[in-house]
Amino acid sequence: MMERLQKVIAQAGICSRRKAEDVILTGRVSVNGTVVTQLGTKVDFSLDHIRVDGKRLRINHPKVYLLLNKPKGVLCTLSDPEGRPKVTDLIRGISGRIFPVGRLDYQSEGLLLLTNDGEFANTVASVGQHCPKTYLVKVRGNPTLDELKKLSQGMFLDGAPIVACQIECFKEGDNPWFSVTLTESKNNQIRKMFERFSHPVLKLKRVQIGFLRDPHLKPGEYRHLTFKEISRFKRLRR
Repeated sequence: MMERLQKVIAQAGICSRRKAEDVILTGRVSVNGTVVTQLGTKVDFSLDHIRVDGKRLRINHPKVYLLLNKPKGVLCTLSDPEGRPKVTDLIRGISGRIFPVGRLDYQSEGLLLLTNDGEFANTVASVGQHCPKTYLVKVRGNPTLDELKKLSQGMFLDGAPIVACQIECFKEGDNPWFSVTLTESKNNQIRKMFERFSHPVLKLKRVQIGFLRDPHLKPGEYRHLTFKEISRFKRLRR
């Protein structure tokens, strides 16, 4: 059956479909010995020889869906030239390659999904308002009500608009905690938002992904998603 090349790469668990497009565009994929950089390319996995970074693509591994409580000081990338710890270093007993769905920055902690199912990752990453993400954020100093209103109504960051979000006070104090819920997120968005009003983020922890919470997972711990949880995520796009 003919399918788009990026979809086949995602099904093989190399990365999400969105990331697979970047892999193709940068010339890292070959089909039957020829480098392919065209996103519209269609292939038949049963007939074509597909390689990513020189390695033959295979789709013969069981699907894995994990929920990890990422500790602070761990990267969400699959490789790091500086040799810093990565989220995949925390996972034991899983054969084959898995990758994070979205990311948390190096200094942040909290819930993170990992999988080898590119279609699942693409669904979770692209459903927007159907899969909001909630964070607990500790900031320096007390933002005014006017500042919080401006933060929640949306703004421009790095020249690009960001959508409105929900911000509620979680714990008062000299350096208060806020609950922040995003339906769309840019790189380091929450940190940049509060920095705009001179209230740098001191701590940031993701506590919910869509419907999914798990307050019992300690930093560095992970578990497999249940069949019900997997099915519920897959239904988000319908």
